Amino acid sequence: MGYACPVCATPQRDGEHLAHHLAFTAMLHGDDHEAWLDDHAPGWETADPAGLAEDVVDHAEPAEYHEVFEDTTDRGRPDLDPGMGSGHDHPHDDGRHGGTPISGAGTTDPETAAALREARDLTRRMYEDEGEEDENDGTPESDDGSPSDGSSGDDPSR
Repeated sequence: MGYACPVCATPQRDGEHLAHHLAFTAMLHGDDHEAWLDDHAPGWETADPAGLAEDVVDHAEPAEYHEVFEDTTDRGRPDLDPGMGSGHDHPHDDGRHGGTPISGAGTTDPETAAALREARDLTRRMYEDEGEEDENDGTPESDDGSPSDGSSGDDPSR
C-alpha cells in the first residue's frame, strides 16, 4: 500500500517517494505540483525528504502500489558497457546478436539489439576520443607535435 499523488493521482511507494515525486515534478515542470506544494507544504524547497513526507501524506489518499522487481520481469536493463560488469557472471550471448552481450537477449528484438550495439559503439568511441584529448590536453597538434592553433605551446595561463 502506498499513496496517490494529491495532484496527479500517480501511486507512490511510501511517503518519502511521494515527497520526491511532488518535489521533482515541481522543480522540473512547475505546474500544479509546485502550486500544490506552495499551498500545502510551505518551505518545501528546503525540506528534507522525511520532513516533506510528513507534511504531504496527510493530504494524500492511500493507493495500491504494485511493486515489480527485475527478477519478476522477462526483460532486464541492457548492459550498455560490458567492460564494466553487470553484477553477475553468466553469459548473455545467445549467438543471435553478433557476440555482443545483451541482458535479456532472448527477448530482445533485432531492431533493439542493433540500436544497443550502435549505442555501445558510440559510447566506446566517445571514451576513446576523451582519452586522446586528455593525452594532449585537448589542444589539437600538427604533424610536428606543436599546437595547430599557431601558438608556441608555452602559454603561461595553461
